[in-house]
Amino acid sequence: MEISLNWPLVAAAVLILVLLRRFSHKKSGLDNLPGPVSASWLTGNFQQLFDPKAWKFHESIAKTYGSTVRIHGPGLYIFDPKAMHTVLIKNQDAFGKIEGLQAMDQLIFGNGLLGTHGRHHRKQRKMLSPVFSAAHMRDMIPTFFEVSSKLEKALKNRLQSCPQIQDIDILSWMSRTALELIGEAGLGYSFDPLTNDESAHPYSRIMKELFPTVLRMQFWIMNVLPFVSRIGSASFRRFMLDLLPWKDAHHLRDMTDYIYNIAGEIFEAKKLALEKGDEVIAQQVGRGKDLISILMRENMKASGEDRLDDDEVLSQIITSTLTFAAMDTTSSAMARLLHLLSKHPEVQEKLRLELNEAKHQKQGHDFSYDELTTLPYLDAVCRETLRLYPPAPIVSRIAIQDVVIPLSKPIAGLDGTEMYEIAVPSGTLIVLSIFNANRNLDLWGKDADEWKPDRWLSPLPEALAEARIPGIYSHLMTFLGGGHSCIGFKFSQLEMKVIISVLVENFQFSPSSKDSEIIWQMTPITAPIVGRDNHAQLPIGISLAIDKGMFTTSESYEYD
Repeated sequence: MEISLNWPLVAAAVLILVLLRRFSHKKSGLDNLPGPVSASWLTGNFQQLFDPKAWKFHESIAKTYGSTVRIHGPGLYIFDPKAMHTVLIKNQDAFGKIEGLQAMDQLIFGNGLLGTHGRHHRKQRKMLSPVFSAAHMRDMIPTFFEVSSKLEKALKNRLQSCPQIQDIDILSWMSRTALELIGEAGLGYSFDPLTNDESAHPYSRIMKELFPTVLRMQFWIMNVLPFVSRIGSASFRRFMLDLLPWKDAHHLRDMTDYIYNIAGEIFEAKKLALEKGDEVIAQQVGRGKDLISILMRENMKASGEDRLDDDEVLSQIITSTLTFAAMDTTSSAMARLLHLLSKHPEVQEKLRLELNEAKHQKQGHDFSYDELTTLPYLDAVCRETLRLYPPAPIVSRIAIQDVVIPLSKPIAGLDGTEMYEIAVPSGTLIVLSIFNANRNLDLWGKDADEWKPDRWLSPLPEALAEARIPGIYSHLMTFLGGGHSCIGFKFSQLEMKVIISVLVENFQFSPSSKDSEIIWQMTPITAPIVGRDNHAQLPIGISLAIDKGMFTTSESYEYD
């Protein structure tokens, strides 16, 4: 039976829901806060905040209004340290994920850390935290270098076989390498042999398309999905989605299906191997030291109340814990770092010199965990890149009850009074600007907007320590803080340092012929595009670097 829906009527009903949500604002302390004028009677400042080209808007409201800003929606935009501490740590139970984003996370990522909150989230985090211990990171070092050597070999083969090679899309290679690393070290599964362009696994491409698609749908996800996600059964909602004449929604559906199918294959294979015993596990990729094997073994030992069910374990494979964050965010950060090195040859040479000197002392052997993590300039370059260019530039929360948010320093209200705290009503959208928190001029100084790795080789400003920034990493908000901070940040740091050390030691990076056309988009996970092509890519000129004792030169090739 063919079913025909009156789509104009459906659209009108959706619009009414949005309008009801938009104009249900009640008077609060937000009304006395300064902020930008509303750009739209329907969406307020929403489109300005969440546009892929929103960098200038975020910079301008920070410089114009400071670290606590009223945005029309209604909402609150903050990067005040004390306010962020209240939202993420002190009163974290008073703030939750926006209902639409929570529903989206559950649809895409299942019941893992990204899709749960409250007691379920704490239970999963308790089980997962030991998996990311320093001891397990040390065990992974050989796997990290094995995968990185595959990348090194693939790039060298490409350079040596084709001296006239064009600029190389380094984002693609970083995505593939990060996926293979989390595959082998995290899941005991090989996605990509990293041999050539043709060997790329579809998963890496899909993950790069996922969040740009979500961003295009974000207004509807945040304002409409909370309502429709409660209508009928899951099969009914799927049926309605299939009927909906919406290309992006269908693309998101297909990508989610693919992610679930791959995760299911990995989970069932791992479960079967564990049932057969240690000998079978030892013969698999990861040799039983991968994170998911450790998690599943520990889960079998756990008491009934702490044990995760199969659906929760499966969701860890899908979620940011073991695939999304470890691949998408880290590959974005590594690509950004290499792009910066290509434009700052003096930093690149200083880093290469440190790596070569340290490698000579080891007579060419790979670095150990402790040796790698204590290389000062490599650490400085990574920290500075993560400070200035966090892969996830903003995070959103919603007040689930009336709450008062204190401020680090008072601000002048529209009526001239000094405000030391903000009374925030339930339902208020809170946008935490990771981007501006890491660039706060009051804390980092006048050069906060500059990429200067050397700042980490000297004492940092006293204002940073006094501010008590609630992040879990080096006075930065890049990995968030509190109960929803990035549980795999040590894995991400290690991955970044291993890959960058191998690449910089062996290759010279220079701006591509298309460098002037490269635009970094402010998507949920930042991604570069070239010109008007919306396909995520980052071309960089690459040549072989040759170590000659204390000096480094490069074999140059011609590029378009």
